[in-house]
Amino acid sequence: MITQQGTMGGKTCLVTGASAGIGKETARALARMGATVLIVGRDPYRTETAAFEIRAAEPAARLEVLLGDLSSQREVRRLAAEIGTRHPRLDVLVNNAGTVNAVRRVTGEGVESTIATNHLAPFLLTNLLRGPLTAAAPSRVVTVSSYLHKMVRTIPWDDLQSERQYRSHAVYNLTKLMNVMFTYQLAKRWHSDGVSANCLHPGWPLRTDLGREEHGSAGLFDRLTKLLASSAEKGARTSIYLASSPEVQGVSGRYFTKGRPGSSSRLSHDEAAAEQLWDLSARLYGTEMSAYA
Repeated sequence: MITQQGTMGGKTCLVTGASAGIGKETARALARMGATVLIVGRDPYRTETAAFEIRAAEPAARLEVLLGDLSSQREVRRLAAEIGTRHPRLDVLVNNAGTVNAVRRVTGEGVESTIATNHLAPFLLTNLLRGPLTAAAPSRVVTVSSYLHKMVRTIPWDDLQSERQYRSHAVYNLTKLMNVMFTYQLAKRWHSDGVSANCLHPGWPLRTDLGREEHGSAGLFDRLTKLLASSAEKGARTSIYLASSPEVQGVSGRYFTKGRPGSSSRLSHDEAAAEQLWDLSARLYGTEMSAYA
């Protein structure tokens, strides 16, 4: 998984959650390889700081800063419209943004915030960018999941928004399973478009901001594991590989770990459940999403 300067020249890549951690490192590496990189972040100061640091390390970097709160459906739609107008061709989309909320939160649109950010945002953003991705075919969608998806034994269809019970890690694990199932469905549904879709486990533990909100025993565990954690740069390697390597050109519908194909959970391969999840996600976003059914 060695990145080579110039191998992404002429390509346009979008990385969400790029204001810190593995998203910033992914953006930095793609910029180093010559791509035009659109970095998306929620916080203006953190995102502009990330862009400044990338440009300092890579003076020739071609970066565009885009701001948006991906937990908001309205913001995702605005962001997709802006990208589509400015970039009619998109070679790579890296769905990296993610969150763990210590307490249950609901977005302004009435959706539990962790699912809104970790699953529904990449679902909606990817579908809304189908035109630019297809125009740049062969193009790639890379979604950051986690080995923690394997902790989910059943999908709580009757309480997907955790209205009866909210446990932060259980909800996070569920969204990571959703990332894998979304990837497999996307690979199947968009095969004829020339768009590949793969997902990955970035490694654990990692020195990133994810989990910074946790408190009590969960917060203590998170802080202790990060004392011995790998760097965000190392955590970004598989994302970078899937976004740029000619070795995976045309490879689609796979789960990767440590830069190699891995095995996702048995539940992640449940075709009926994956189709149910896709349909539920589309219905949450209105009838106009029927075009992606």
